[in-house]
Amino acid sequence: MTRLSLVICFVVLCLSLVISIIRRGHLPLPTKHVALFIFGDSHFDAGNNNYINTTTYYQANFWPFGKTFFNYPTGRFSDGRLTPDFIAEYAKLPLISPYLQSSNHQSTSGVNFASAGAGVLSETHQGLVIDLRTQLSYFNIVEKQLKQKLGDEGAKTFLSKAVYLISVGSNDYSVIFTTNPIVHQFFNSRKEYVETVIGNVTTIIREIYKKGGRKFGFLNLGPLGCIPSMKVLVPEAESIGSCLEEATETVKLHNKKLSKVLLELESELQGFRYANHDFYASLTERINNPSKYGFKEAMACCGTGSLRGILSCGGKRAIKEYQLCDNPGEHLFFDGDHLTERANKQISELMWSGAPDVTGPYNLKKLFEHK
Repeated sequence: MTRLSLVICFVVLCLSLVISIIRRGHLPLPTKHVALFIFGDSHFDAGNNNYINTTTYYQANFWPFGKTFFNYPTGRFSDGRLTPDFIAEYAKLPLISPYLQSSNHQSTSGVNFASAGAGVLSETHQGLVIDLRTQLSYFNIVEKQLKQKLGDEGAKTFLSKAVYLISVGSNDYSVIFTTNPIVHQFFNSRKEYVETVIGNVTTIIREIYKKGGRKFGFLNLGPLGCIPSMKVLVPEAESIGSCLEEATETVKLHNKKLSKVLLELESELQGFRYANHDFYASLTERINNPSKYGFKEAMACCGTGSLRGILSCGGKRAIKEYQLCDNPGEHLFFDGDHLTERANKQISELMWSGAPDVTGPYNLKKLFEHK
């Protein structure tokens, strides 16, 4: 047989193998490929709430949201990109699409399940948002689709290499201070309520672990009582600009309990690794010292009232009048609840490559690199 004949036979054999794999639907992935799955609330929602029947309080698909980077509203609660968008960029992934944007998720880059207003508890803003348990059910659907595409073993390997990014809990506590009667019936004591929230988070982590998840990234809760929308709830009798201390103390208790649970899971679950960013510390530092981080002030760019803390940005909610700053990048907050793109980028950099006292015990860069 001539050399040319051997080459032709080899090519035909290779093509036959590829066609066979494609027909079975089980496609191999690059050995270093790491996907990103995103769960949580408005800090991470890239547009899922555009596709559900809810109120404009839980949507950001109108101007001026998105004005800085996208030049149009995408559903992100910011003037531009969110933390997961930057993390995807650092990991050399495309922007991760919202789950509800498509009915068939076979993207090997990952999926974003986050929903603005979502809580850990299904009672939080019930019927208006996609709670964490429902987000997990969507992930289960994606897992089945991956098995069809990659085969059982291929999907298991894929999911074990992926990173699972989670930011949730703030809404479970903020509803307490904005008088939600459905949640109040569960609030017998602060400690008991926090334990209920953390217990549900732990259950979700364990279920993702059972599906193969091993690498988790967490944004702990920021100083809830010190963001503009909560500061406006402080009675006039108190000093102007003071924080709603009860809210802040509650999230401190949550963060302490979360840190303890993550340590326990690390010792209990084989292969479990995590990056927990101290968002409370990094945001508090920027609220107290905005100029140190390039911000003129810690008030919101868009809204009304003191610190523009009333959530009227865009004029689509109960209050139609709002003010909009000229340069969002000069502000820490875009609206009374959410950060500007510039602030999101700073937090993302700390999550990606921060030291262990900022993001630990691993940072996200190390998680993506870990085999």
